[in-house]
Amino acid sequence: MTPQQIKAQFAQAQAMIRADRPEEALALLKTLLMPSGGAPEIRFQMARALDLIGDTAASAAALDEVLKALPGEASVRGAAIRAHTRLGNEDRVRALYDEAIKADPKTIKPRADKAQYLQQIGDFDGAETILRRLLKQSPQETELYRMLVAGLKLKPGDPLVRAMRKLWTDPRLNDQGRMQLGFALAKAAEDAGETDRVFGYLDAANTAQARLAPFDAAARDAEWAAYARAQDDLAPPAGAAPLPLRPVFVTGMPRSGTTLVEQIIGAHSQAVAGGEMGHALREAVRLFGPAEKMKPLSKMGAADLDRWAMAYRRGVRRDTGAVSGVVTDKSIRSQLIFGLIAKGLPGTRIIVVHRDPRDIALSIYKNHFRLGTHRYANDLGTIAAEIRAFRAQVDHWRDRLPGQIHEIRYEDLVADAETESRRLIAAAGLDWED
Repeated sequence: MTPQQIKAQFAQAQAMIRADRPEEALALLKTLLMPSGGAPEIRFQMARALDLIGDTAASAAALDEVLKALPGEASVRGAAIRAHTRLGNEDRVRALYDEAIKADPKTIKPRADKAQYLQQIGDFDGAETILRRLLKQSPQETELYRMLVAGLKLKPGDPLVRAMRKLWTDPRLNDQGRMQLGFALAKAAEDAGETDRVFGYLDAANTAQARLAPFDAAARDAEWAAYARAQDDLAPPAGAAPLPLRPVFVTGMPRSGTTLVEQIIGAHSQAVAGGEMGHALREAVRLFGPAEKMKPLSKMGAADLDRWAMAYRRGVRRDTGAVSGVVTDKSIRSQLIFGLIAKGLPGTRIIVVHRDPRDIALSIYKNHFRLGTHRYANDLGTIAAEIRAFRAQVDHWRDRLPGQIHEIRYEDLVADAETESRRLIAAAGLDWED
């Protein structure tokens, strides 16, 4: 092949990736490996295509090959970290973070990112060591306090608490700092049994976060109304058969107990716990438009639904490795598109978890969510309104999807674990295993 032919075929493969045709792109890219001498740019695009297909292991291997040629390429290293994290390759992820730190030793972010990863895999001591060193060097970085306190239970009089309280009174502290530090101090106060201090910090932190990311209740209501209008035809296409991959959507308000429900189902030998994947709603928005522009189900043909279902299955394979059997998906907000889920993924089971709204509200109010997400979470009144809105959405689908939604109360599950677990396993379409 001439250099011009290689360039033209490479551009064609990139266009196929953009057009959501990763299998075809991968086939083209493979033919370019030999004539290009295994160019890292081609291997990187192969990794992108493999990621879109859902083959995380092959994508990670391709990214590792690219890093051999381009060891300092931060974007490639970041993609490799994400891939190996999904695969559970802890040693490789640690090594990649160490490479990022070595490449930029004076910047906080690579070390903070590694600490957060260590917390996720349960190495709290390792995370604490990193975060305390960072705070010693940068005591004004309020996010580091919140990250550190999240993985610790501080005792009264801990020097770290004294440092946070001193910083709390600094008149230069902005809303971002007050948000981060307020959540950290609230947890520290609760850990120490100083309950009279907790809400003072929480109120200040949530007020600051609300200023940084205001909540618009009218926009929420308009979004739901648009989604409900668009999902006006719920019958699967004639002849539609259940797929080899059988999703079980487990949803509820944040902090309602969806994780416990997913863990129970995921303990079954024929099920895989996927966690909060988010592919169903994300791919719906990408392919059919956001709420107010969503293509109505009545105007979607089988090809539209197949494309969305394929994108969903690719995402599930990427995150879990599963291509068949039961996979739980506990994505928050999936209730917005239960109609699309029922029509586009025949045989899917849906489980909704309810919990005492007081417990949900308090837990949400105490929790720091990434800025810009869950904007309602900074006021107890708006949290209550969000719970009512969620219940109304579930009511809407219960009437339109009779027999397809199994509802469970968290309190009932805790009070009678075996009875409710048996019902959950049956609702997931599985046989009971002791």
